[in-house]
Amino acid sequence: MVIVRCVFDGGDGIPGCGTRLASAGYAVYGMDYEGHGRSMGARCYIKKIDDVVTDCDRFFKSISEEEGNREKRRFLYGESMGGAVSLLLHLKDPAYWDGAVLVAPMCKVSPSAVILFNLYVLLLLLLLFEGDGGEQISENVKPHPLVIAVLTMMEEIIPKWKVVPLKDLYDNGFKDPIKRQQIRANTLVYKDKPRLKTALELLRTSIQIEESLSKVTLPFYVLHGEADTVTDPEVSRALYERASSKDKTMKLYPGMWHALTTGEPDGNIDAVYADIVAWLCERDGPRGQQLPPNVSEEGDYGGFRPGPAPDEAAGAGSGHRGNGKRGLSAG
Repeated sequence: MVIVRCVFDGGDGIPGCGTRLASAGYAVYGMDYEGHGRSMGARCYIKKIDDVVTDCDRFFKSISEEEGNREKRRFLYGESMGGAVSLLLHLKDPAYWDGAVLVAPMCKVSPSAVILFNLYVLLLLLLLFEGDGGEQISENVKPHPLVIAVLTMMEEIIPKWKVVPLKDLYDNGFKDPIKRQQIRANTLVYKDKPRLKTALELLRTSIQIEESLSKVTLPFYVLHGEADTVTDPEVSRALYERASSKDKTMKLYPGMWHALTTGEPDGNIDAVYADIVAWLCERDGPRGQQLPPNVSEEGDYGGFRPGPAPDEAAGAGSGHRGNGKRGLSAG
């Protein structure tokens, strides 16, 4: 299994993921993007998202083609922006990956994010130029053309400027206060404002994926906290409803926040991982073995599964190999 990291995540930002999946018998691999974790480069600076996708594609395929891994099923695992990169890896080579686990993925532009960008650029225009700032700013789902034009001009001049306003990811994403303190203490995690170029690349990526949701064909399991204010749960619903995959499952967790696997009370995290491993176990086995469509469908939900109420549950390239018998996981 390949773990595709979130953009603001450090090398240890998904601390228990590799260990959990390895102990379930999966070979697990991950990598730090350039400028992230222990990799060199300007911190959290993404010049082109295509470069990130290309690096991941080359590294994960090199792992998958090792002699001991060739016959294993290949799964992607991505959280938040890592979910977006996972989908881009699938769209780059649709037949290569056997499935994906997507936790609160960032794969659609939310109206609130667009409005924030629009208002922010309008403010810059008012500050930098005389006049009323130009045309009326639209509140459509996609940014106004004036916004794109201004930001595109600015990104060529000040691409690394840490200027984009963003709600505190850790205060809003990590429910458990102890885990919130732990993530803040992690020196590998980026905690400053997003750089202008990085923010624009994320915006463009979200628009690109949103326009390509119907081209998604691989089996996937998308999980989202209903109380997530970082990525809207409707983003996952759009993916589930518009993807062409014959095997797709969505599960919402009432009362849970954005960081389902790292920021919730221990009992909730255990429940989420139990669901992930159960989904994977239904799909492991040798590559080429045919699986029935809609294998994850339950009752009348048609693949959509509501989660438990909150707190009701019991109680730089790297690899966690486990025994590696159940498949290859990348991310």
